Amino acid sequence: MSNAKPWVPAEPNLQTITARYRDPLRSLARAEIPALVLRRAYDPDQCQDLVQHFIYQGLMRDPSDPSSEDTRTRIDIGTSLGNLGNDKEVFLKHAEQTHELFEHLFEDFDDPLDVLYDNLSALAPNKEVKVARESDGRPYGPAIFRVHYTGHAYKPHIDHVTLREKRFDYAVTRFQHQFAGILCIQNASHEGRSTQAILHNCLWSEEIQPYIEAGTFHEYASKNNIGNYRVDLAAGDLYFFNTRCIHEVPAIIGTDPRIVLAVFIGYSEDDPDIYVWS
Repeated sequence: MSNAKPWVPAEPNLQTITARYRDPLRSLARAEIPALVLRRAYDPDQCQDLVQHFIYQGLMRDPSDPSSEDTRTRIDIGTSLGNLGNDKEVFLKHAEQTHELFEHLFEDFDDPLDVLYDNLSALAPNKEVKVARESDGRPYGPAIFRVHYTGHAYKPHIDHVTLREKRFDYAVTRFQHQFAGILCIQNASHEGRSTQAILHNCLWSEEIQPYIEAGTFHEYASKNNIGNYRVDLAAGDLYFFNTRCIHEVPAIIGTDPRIVLAVFIGYSEDDPDIYVWS
């Protein structure tokens, strides 16, 4: 997929995006744009306070504490279908606990989940945005905080419940497209914008998979003149992208962790619902 025209995001706010794009999510589904970027969607000052709240609550380790025995480079606050989906009962039970945790976790803050869900709803005015659930009504996790410490990175990949994870026994498999929503809470560098992800102008296919598995996608992209977009965010910025586009996340440099609030999103052009989960 070579670049016939510039592949640039829609930004910087809802007013600009909805004025320019009649159906922003459809444009995202068709990979006509790399991302929908909403600057300062959440108060950056509250982002800093929220991080300290997580440390105080024991939900993440304090990077300035040398006595910590926790050496994980990724800590999740919430429920991950990717990690727990092999056992549906375990996953759904864990999701219940996440709902209980989030019910009180933001009592002294503007709820960051509302920011994510409300902006997604505004981008899809003719659809109903709701937490994903099984046919018996049991909900998935509504969102997840991912805390990434020094050295953590993601190689070129896609995220998709069927194309990648091969999970065909979950209700979210009904959707043709999968997006991600990412709200930046803290960069590895506290000041200014930092690269959150690199999105490649290349939708996954069976032909692409061997290059991903062999670790040679960069060579393939260069040979085929495949461009990319670097998602540079500051605390409080929110973006949505199509997870079938090959994407990667640079390694964390420095002692401060990168913290995001993340969701996956199920979308089909002809489906009145949009399901959101983590």
